[in-house]
Amino acid sequence: MQKRIFVMGDIHGAHKALVQCIQRSGFDYQYDILIQLGDIADGHNEVFECVEELLNIKHLIAVKGNHDVWFKEFIDSDYHPVGWRYGGEGTIASYIRNVRPDGVIIRKGDSLKTSLGASDIPLSHRKLFSDQMLYHIDSQNRLFVHAGFNAKLPFEGQQESTYYFDRDLWTNAMHKSRSRGDFEQEKIGGFENIFIGHTATTYWQTDLPMQALNITNLDTGAGQVGKLTIMDVDTQEYWQSDDLKALYSQHFQY
Repeated sequence: MQKRIFVMGDIHGAHKALVQCIQRSGFDYQYDILIQLGDIADGHNEVFECVEELLNIKHLIAVKGNHDVWFKEFIDSDYHPVGWRYGGEGTIASYIRNVRPDGVIIRKGDSLKTSLGASDIPLSHRKLFSDQMLYHIDSQNRLFVHAGFNAKLPFEGQQESTYYFDRDLWTNAMHKSRSRGDFEQEKIGGFENIFIGHTATTYWQTDLPMQALNITNLDTGAGQVGKLTIMDVDTQEYWQSDDLKALYSQHFQY
């Protein structure tokens, strides 16, 4: 049996959707490879469960998303850099339910305070967020990165936050593709293919993966009311979860 390579978009605490994608794609926990594009944290209230599920995958390549970076700072310092805004309530609720049942969430203006502490986060979870990569480049020169990069600069050595915050790579590719009247591939950055998340396709009124030039966008809105997507990297066949509004009644906006 040939090992398959899968890539998955932003999860945002949607464990039910994560399990559906794994089951529907036929992913093998012991044999196949999963490249996850970041933003495990924030959004829906099953972040703890998502991490536990991912830890069961033998060949996991975890890419760093901006929400994961914020959670990692909390793990390292007991301080959340954006006050748990942008979906952080879902992360707190998940960990309180699983590791700190006496914990509380306190609203302070537009930010949150919590009795959940960094020491409450299990060591295995700490390690996963610590081991996340800024990006992954495979043997076929395919790039997997959360957000993007500055295509006018050499790829390696850019400011770290660029890889998990940049939206210009995707929006420029969309503009260039549409202005040309087609979506033919162009080797941006010299990569054969680029797989990204971070900028939800729901902004373009679709919950399906989108492609512009050599970039495939797999953030199909799982953090809010879209779907989670997993794709076979070699065939580009993909599978999706149910609509998130059917799986979760409460949504923590990010």
